[in-house]
Amino acid sequence: MGPEALRVAGLQAALQAQGFEVRDSGNLSGPANPWLPASGGYRHLNEVLAWNLAVHDAVHAALAAGDLPLLMGGDHCLGLGSVSAVARHCRERGRKLRVLWLDAHADFNTSGLTPSGNLHGMPVALLCGYGPAALTHLGGACPALPPSAFRQIGIRSVDAGERRLLNEAQLQVFDMRHIDEVGMRSTMQAALAGLDADTHVHVSFDVDFLDPSVAPGVATTVRGGPTYREAQLCMEMIADTGLLASLDVMELNPALDVRNQTAEVAVDLLESLFGKSTLMRPAGA
Repeated sequence: MGPEALRVAGLQAALQAQGFEVRDSGNLSGPANPWLPASGGYRHLNEVLAWNLAVHDAVHAALAAGDLPLLMGGDHCLGLGSVSAVARHCRERGRKLRVLWLDAHADFNTSGLTPSGNLHGMPVALLCGYGPAALTHLGGACPALPPSAFRQIGIRSVDAGERRLLNEAQLQVFDMRHIDEVGMRSTMQAALAGLDADTHVHVSFDVDFLDPSVAPGVATTVRGGPTYREAQLCMEMIADTGLLASLDVMELNPALDVRNQTAEVAVDLLESLFGKSTLMRPAGA
């Protein structure tokens, strides 16, 4: 239902109004969710693998065609397939990759650490090589990319074991305390430091990145997230780099939303991510 809510909120028209050619490729297909308990530390491993293979192939094909893929997803476990495809594309082209993971959660759990077995809490760890070979080798290399390629922004819910693993991996995490202390502008300057014209920027945007007062339509809300304006600044500063080349929009659940408010906010933010600004000003000004 998440992708359909973004369509209803006018995402395609909003991007076309900025001069982009937009093609909606429709929904991918995959197995239904069997709603079973965890087995071996994972819930629905086979189904998650099937969906991520479909996502990987679709995103990789779009990149190979010279397009900018925008994945409208549900469960953030699908970021595994998307980012694996982007990492594969960058290896094939000899380009650097920076992944901006906008989320309330670090998504760095493993089967031995997770309290639930839900794979939507594991995609970053899987991309960094922690997990079963079927998922860690999705794009042909393990790890798909090193922890140094990630910048996590807005984090405010991390399990104890997950925190230890994050520290061991030395992932760069700009949590909400960091944002509170230095502000979103300084946070984004640090997260975007070191980019150059040969860098492919991928944004994986979990809608629960936002404070639930702004975006109630997610299943895993965590209070204390970025405000609407902080999120706009985050997107505007990414747009200013001119390096955005692929994107995920995940975890939108209209069944929990209020009059499609969250989808409409997401569309507003995506407009900013693709360059819409209040005033005409030179890039970087």
